[in-house]
Amino acid sequence: MTEYQTIEDYDADVYRDGTIKLHGPEGFEGMRRAGRLAADILDQMPELVQPGVTTQSIDDAIRTMMLDAGAVPATLGYRGYTHSSCISVNHVICHGIPSEKTLKDGDIVNIDVTPLLDGWHGDTSRMFFAGDPPLKATKLVEATHEALMIGIEAASKPGAHLGDVGAAIEAHAKKHRYGVVREFCGHGVGRLFHDAPEVVHVGVAGTGPELKPGMFFTIEPMLNAGKPWAKVLGDGWTAVSRDKSLSAQFEHSLGITEDGVEIFTLSAKERHKPPYS
Repeated sequence: MTEYQTIEDYDADVYRDGTIKLHGPEGFEGMRRAGRLAADILDQMPELVQPGVTTQSIDDAIRTMMLDAGAVPATLGYRGYTHSSCISVNHVICHGIPSEKTLKDGDIVNIDVTPLLDGWHGDTSRMFFAGDPPLKATKLVEATHEALMIGIEAASKPGAHLGDVGAAIEAHAKKHRYGVVREFCGHGVGRLFHDAPEVVHVGVAGTGPELKPGMFFTIEPMLNAGKPWAKVLGDGWTAVSRDKSLSAQFEHSLGITEDGVEIFTLSAKERHKPPYS
């Protein structure tokens, strides 16, 4: 049986105990602030993601933006990770490590940021284009953003279950003949960076925990242009497609409300997906 824990006054003693947390107004307000900052940071990325730019310089800019806003990068020091964001290029599925390697014309880039602001985690990622990518890349990116929004729509329906989210995303990916990565998933979020429940991007409708008001979690589908399989490189972080096919990902943090969902990490500038104006 799924366990839920109602949280009224969250404090520093909250820890991952396997329960799905149900948050009140304080939690929603905290996530709005953290999510807004995360979205604002990604809104500034199109001007930085250019051919010839290093991913390390982008990471440095992200860290400065977070610190200037009174937040800290949740990834910095997390399980030994030493950067302020994850930047995944082309066939890198997720957890790409920023480096001195420069972007090339036509690269597609996922930037994943999580500012920790006043104790709340705003977790989100978007795709960006360095120069002019090939048509196959733009189609993959478009379909991946559609998959995210279709998953969110499934979560917004009364009586929805987590399986409905995964089933909707999987059906959309199959329609386009893309592989849905199974090794990585969405997760509960809030005062904890990663919490219950796990949000798998494949599934059977009507299965899994019922979505209840106050639940916070991410939906972050990863679609490969080829097979769905992933492998992690020797650095222990970088996940790539086994067949070296292009991969794309979008992520939002959201909360279940009495009448649907609230997306905490929407772009105020409507920079939801590339190409960005």
